[in-house]
Amino acid sequence: MMSKVMNYILPITLLVFFILVMNSGDFLKQPRGSQDNVIHYLNQVENEIKQQEWDTALQEHQNLSAAWDKIVPRIQFSVEKAEINKVNVNLARLKVFIEVNDHNAARAEISEIREHWDNLNK
Repeated sequence: MMSKVMNYILPITLLVFFILVMNSGDFLKQPRGSQDNVIHYLNQVENEIKQQEWDTALQEHQNLSAAWDKIVPRIQFSVEKAEINKVNVNLARLKVFIEVNDHNAARAEISEIREHWDNLNK
């Protein structure tokens, strides 16, 4: 009797666990501290670009990339790989646009990063 119960409980428990993991992207992308606050650093980069402070914007981009690198391992099982790759490509483009002082293109990349961020796990 106990064996039959375990034959049902274990698979059901595992299924529930996997469903929770697969749907936890919105929760897991939230910052756990100041070092992984992607939106904060994205806003910082945007502010520096608006003020044409390119060197500071590049430093903030490094902080943004480091924050993103801390988030990726947490969300990798609950977010499509393609969405993670899109953000990676946007961050690479943003860095180049900051380096060449292209205000409009950098702002467009920030907008796209923000859109991808908002749509993670949807």
